[in-house]
Amino acid sequence: MQHYKPDNTFDKLVSLCKRRGFIFQSSEIYGGVGSTWDYGPLGVELKNNVIRAWWQAVVYDRDDMDGLDSAILMNRLVWQYSGHEATFTDPLVDCKACKKRFRADHVTGTACPECGGELTAPRMFNGMFRTHVGPVEDESGLTYLRPETAQGIFVNFLNILQSSRRKLPFGVAQVGKAFRNEITPGNFTFRTREFEQMEIEYFCRPPRYLKDGEKSDEQLHEEWLQARFQWYVDLGIDPSRLRQREQEAKELAHYAKRTVDIEYRFPGSLGWSEIEGVANRQDYDLTAHSRDVAEADLARLKLARNEHSTEKLEYFDESWTDPATGKKGAKYVPFVIEPSAGATRATLAFLCEAYWEEQLSAPAEAALAPLREAAAAALKN
Repeated sequence: MQHYKPDNTFDKLVSLCKRRGFIFQSSEIYGGVGSTWDYGPLGVELKNNVIRAWWQAVVYDRDDMDGLDSAILMNRLVWQYSGHEATFTDPLVDCKACKKRFRADHVTGTACPECGGELTAPRMFNGMFRTHVGPVEDESGLTYLRPETAQGIFVNFLNILQSSRRKLPFGVAQVGKAFRNEITPGNFTFRTREFEQMEIEYFCRPPRYLKDGEKSDEQLHEEWLQARFQWYVDLGIDPSRLRQREQEAKELAHYAKRTVDIEYRFPGSLGWSEIEGVANRQDYDLTAHSRDVAEADLARLKLARNEHSTEKLEYFDESWTDPATGKKGAKYVPFVIEPSAGATRATLAFLCEAYWEEQLSAPAEAALAPLREAAAAALKN
């Protein structure tokens, strides 16, 4: 028998997932909702196994990690000072003929990629879902469904630090739902408006406060990158269908010093696509959510002054000695390394990796002879 992956693996996988109880179209009896999916009896077990394997690897198997489960709804100011309100936008164009919408940066030229019709001028589109807290839908109650779980970790930094008494470096892991109002969702569960993230924020000393023999933020970034890549290999993904791709400067998020994507080669047109990103967020987020930040740091990180936070999200390092003055102890904002994986994307990658078809050996030519003779005799009669 010969094992192979057919060219239309993705289409066959979608059909198989429904028949076998892995993944169903959400609200299917009412026509569904664009790019939303329900995990069936086998699908929820598979996704939960992926999450459990991740938690085992990044929390239980280490002695420098804690967990968190933060709320989906947060104060709107979190998203204002994180930069999401201003930067979590994409250019949107509409086709005047077929009425379909596309991200302008995903379209080449001025013609619709679907029907060739004329496209509208680009306009900015915010990717966060708006909602309201309280009985009246006005600006005072405006908030968002979180577009990432990371901010819940950052705003809880002092709570975790004070309750756990951790010393740098240490990390916080979280699994939870996130929501993005994607312009062009698709490719089954790869790009959806509701998805599940598995994120780590790993706090470490900034370069200025690094001690002899300690690993720098850049070294820790590389360690996490290799560890996360190996996790997929250890769980059975062929290394030839995995790669690391360095993001170019124009791709980097507003907070990132460096980001490397771990990509899986999905079948069909999806091809090489990200299943996890490992970013060096430096001290951007903790500084953004802090009060009384020095002007030099605001300028360096291109941040507006936070007029609402009640805390300075700093770490007190009692073991630090200033080499110039000999003074012991220092307060500073840690750097952050962020391995951010999609539980739903990882589950899809494992499904694709597990899907194979078998080609049964053709029967010997001699074995067909009696069948041909019988068929010929039947036709004569």
